[in-house]
Amino acid sequence: MAFSGYVFENATSITPYLEEPRLGPTSQFCSEIAKRLGCYVLAGYPERLSNEEDKPPLEALDITESNSGVAVGANSAVLYDPLGSWAGGYRKTNLYDTDKTWAKSGTGFATYRLPSPLRTVSLGICMDLNTMPGASWTSLEDGPYELASHCLERKSNILILLNNWLHSSESQAEGDDGQNDWNTLEYWATRLRPLWARDGPASSTSSDAVENGIKFAGTSAIFSMVRDSGRPKLLDMMGKDEEGVRVWNVVV
Repeated sequence: MAFSGYVFENATSITPYLEEPRLGPTSQFCSEIAKRLGCYVLAGYPERLSNEEDKPPLEALDITESNSGVAVGANSAVLYDPLGSWAGGYRKTNLYDTDKTWAKSGTGFATYRLPSPLRTVSLGICMDLNTMPGASWTSLEDGPYELASHCLERKSNILILLNNWLHSSESQAEGDDGQNDWNTLEYWATRLRPLWARDGPASSTSSDAVENGIKFAGTSAIFSMVRDSGRPKLLDMMGKDEEGVRVWNVVV
C-alpha cells in the first residue's frame, strides 16, 4: 500500500486511511503520473468497502466499541492507462495475518490484456505468492503453485507482484556482505517455479521500511523466466535497505 503503509493493529486503526476506488489519493496520483508520462501506472492502496458490499466477519477478530468485527476494506491495487483513465483493479486473494484484522479477500487473481509491448499482464500482492489456505503442499515439482499456474493458464507475458515482504531471518551465505536479501529472492523464484518453463519477466517490488517494529525485505527485483532454461534469470535488484526508484528497460 503505497502511501498508507501496511501495518495496522485493527480495523479501527486503518479506517482513517481507507480510500474510495478511483477517487482516493493513490488513484489520483496514479492517474496524474500515467497521463504525464504516457504510461501505465500500478500502485497498492487500502480500499474502502462500499456500504452496499457484503462485509464478512474478520478472521482475526478484534471487536471493540468502535470495531464491529467485520471487514472494512481490502488490500488492493489500481491500474491507470496512459490517458490517466482507470484501467483496472485487483484485491489481494491470499490474506496475511496483518490483513486479517481489517480486510476482505479478493475473489481470484487478475490478468489484463494491454496494448503491445506489455500485452498480457497478471497482478499479485505479496502473500498471493504462497500456497492458498486449505491447499496441501505436495512436492517441489507439483506445488501447488496457484499464482504461477494462473499465469500459465492466461499465457501471461508479465507478472507484477506488489510486496511488503518480511525481512528474512535466515542466515545469509558465508562471505555475503549483508547488502542483499538473497533468501527472499530465492524464495520468490522458487514459488514461481512453473514459470521457468515460459518466456516473460516477473517483477517484484517490496518495501524496506520498518513499521511498528516489523522489518520488511526491500529487494525489489526483476526476473526473466524461460521455458526449459532450468533456472530463473535475475536481471536486476535493489538492496534490502535501499530506498529509491529503479528504471528497467526490457523486451517482452
